[in-house]
Amino acid sequence: MTNKAYDVVVLGSGAAGMTAALTAAEHGASVLVVEKGEKLGGTSAWSGGQIWIPCNPHQQAYGKDDSREKALTYLESMSNGLIEPAMAEAYVDGGVEMVAFLEQNTPVQFMVVPHFPDYHPEQPGAASRGGRTLECAVYPYGELGEWRDKVEVSPYYWPHVYFTVGETSLAQAVPDPLPPEEARRRAENDERGLGHALVGRLLRGCLDRGVEFLLGTGGKDLVIENGAITGVTLDDGTRLDTPNLVIATGGFEHDEAFKTAFLRGPLTSPVSIRTNTGDGLRMAMKAGAMLSSMREAWWMPVVEAPLNPMGRMLFTGERTLPGTIMVNRTGKRFTNEAANYNAFGAAFHVQDLNTCSWANLPAWCVFNQSFYDKWGFLDAQLIGTADAGEHTKTPADWIARGDTLDELSETLGIPAGALEATVARWNTMVENGRDEDFGRGESYYDLYWGDPAHKGSKEATLGKLEGGPWYAAEVKSGALGTKGGPKTDTLGRVIDLDGRPIGGLYAAGNAMGSMMGMTYGGGGGTLGPGMVFGYLAGRHAAQRNVGAEVAAQVPA
Repeated sequence: MTNKAYDVVVLGSGAAGMTAALTAAEHGASVLVVEKGEKLGGTSAWSGGQIWIPCNPHQQAYGKDDSREKALTYLESMSNGLIEPAMAEAYVDGGVEMVAFLEQNTPVQFMVVPHFPDYHPEQPGAASRGGRTLECAVYPYGELGEWRDKVEVSPYYWPHVYFTVGETSLAQAVPDPLPPEEARRRAENDERGLGHALVGRLLRGCLDRGVEFLLGTGGKDLVIENGAITGVTLDDGTRLDTPNLVIATGGFEHDEAFKTAFLRGPLTSPVSIRTNTGDGLRMAMKAGAMLSSMREAWWMPVVEAPLNPMGRMLFTGERTLPGTIMVNRTGKRFTNEAANYNAFGAAFHVQDLNTCSWANLPAWCVFNQSFYDKWGFLDAQLIGTADAGEHTKTPADWIARGDTLDELSETLGIPAGALEATVARWNTMVENGRDEDFGRGESYYDLYWGDPAHKGSKEATLGKLEGGPWYAAEVKSGALGTKGGPKTDTLGRVIDLDGRPIGGLYAAGNAMGSMMGMTYGGGGGTLGPGMVFGYLAGRHAAQRNVGAEVAAQVPA
């Protein structure tokens, strides 16, 4: 069966895909978005909804100094040769253009998360005190009409989505509680924040421009004639005719064969939407695409727990709080527990050369009763929010426990005395005010997390562990998504093994080989590049269909 033809077909309805669709439609193209899931938004709708955009127009109002040179210097400083300068330039320049385009033409309006630092604030060119991370204000979902219930809901935040990141302790040392009447008003009016605010605004922009959506089926095979796209066949047998196709289907983190073939280390616990099975990668490889960033992912330590439908929790805040440490099977600490989550992933990829095993897996986060009495453990996703719930008097049964450290060690299979020695050394270092082993608390990023009452000082993350009972939760190697996919040029065009664009084929988001290499710039470092290259791809794809006078100005 053949459906009607479209100027542009976009596979995937996350932030990258919808940005591509909206941009193409604004430039005059007829656009169809094909979504494999039954609802829209993908992992973007599950996320915090932030984007990392250097030199964005909202920085100046907060006294944040930035420049193109600083942003490029920062990216190059973390590159290890894996970030191509031309792609970095396209991202930085395209980000400024994308924000201006969306804010001038659509309901997508951004604001700075004022003090959220870049993830490596001591690197040259970093925005060490914030300014590059943007988010959207809450969005009334009633404005989506019949589409309001067709957006994915997050297993990690839902139903507590009526606030922004800027209203939590991630943006303020001690956040002003959302007044009960305002929280009630937002809930009654269904004004959603986080990823729902971004996705809802993008969806409204698409609907306003006549973008069509097809849900419940994914792309299967590209149709290519004479080296150029002419259509795509879907899982349900439908063939769509189009000269331009944007792959924005997410990563391959839920495909075991692809993970085994490509990733540099274990990824056992992805926290993304389960439809991310590498469909775009598979189609691109069949088309002869060059690949890039295949070994990388947006790494994230994860605790598997029966707290939501995924059975997994992103492990971000608790490990940074004073009164926790992480240990491996030898009972020793192995990294800076407060490091940013993407960098943390590297600690799980260290090999024990003698045993041919992963040196730091299994791993556990160790804490005691006094810590739990104060903070709980994964009882609230964002410490300090108005949505933080009360926790029970003792941790749940899925958390290991012991009255003494030796009892806990026996339960975990850690050598006797090792854990006790590690805790003793940690307490001595805390007394001396310095983590001599891994530098926890030396980076401003470490101090931005942890105890919000002590944000900016080492007390935010350095705290002694004294007195039982003792607890340990296993921490696994997870990811927000994979980074690898077809290699693109600075316009988002997929290139083949000879470095030439495949006519009409584009990629964006986690389905595209990430221009970020192995690093992560700052809060929103996944969605930012996805939306920027979605914007560049959508604009170029649309312009291939317009009159000869304009088309002559655009590469084929």
